[in-house]
Amino acid sequence: MPKQTFFNLPKEKRESLISAAMKEFSRAPLAEASIANIIKDAAIPRGSFYQYFEDKEDIFYFLLEEYSSTLNQRFRSILVKKDGDLIPTFIESYRMMLESIQNKEFRYFFKNAFLNMNYRIENTISKSISEEKRNSRFAEVAKLVNMDLLNIQHEAELFHVVKIIRAVTFQNLIQVFALDLSMEESIKNYTLDLHLIKNGVYKK
Repeated sequence: MPKQTFFNLPKEKRESLISAAMKEFSRAPLAEASIANIIKDAAIPRGSFYQYFEDKEDIFYFLLEEYSSTLNQRFRSILVKKDGDLIPTFIESYRMMLESIQNKEFRYFFKNAFLNMNYRIENTISKSISEEKRNSRFAEVAKLVNMDLLNIQHEAELFHVVKIIRAVTFQNLIQVFALDLSMEESIKNYTLDLHLIKNGVYKK
């Protein structure tokens, strides 16, 4: 996470540094990204960078954390709009994710992230359902789900159903980048996957 000195910066300078980092991580995956390029684009000394972040991993995972938080808030909003219906909520949320990556810089940032996926990247994006967050973020989502629609009895079962759907979501996103799928193709594949899951967990 950023140091407090980062949050003390004027908004314009924070946004400039974040924009420079996004640009660099869009150019290259984390392992190949360069702090030199980030500070050059942000027009700050190297020493200043280390006053704000520990290293390039620190700022990279901060960007993912911010995106994860936005996804979680958006997911909950859609879930309320869909009256707690889980599968349509995931499909609508997935569509919105694909729409967001139509932006060229966002697309290459997430392409580099998903095609170089490791446990930490996956866990950062999906923290809303990780074990350590089960009693906070997941609990907030769980209370919005209409359990009457589902062929499950307990929140623990819901937790595992959501984990399965998240895994399917990640796989579909990876295919978007690996196979260069169009938005329409990816939504069609994802909808089919989720309808198969729905057949298994929804009441008849």
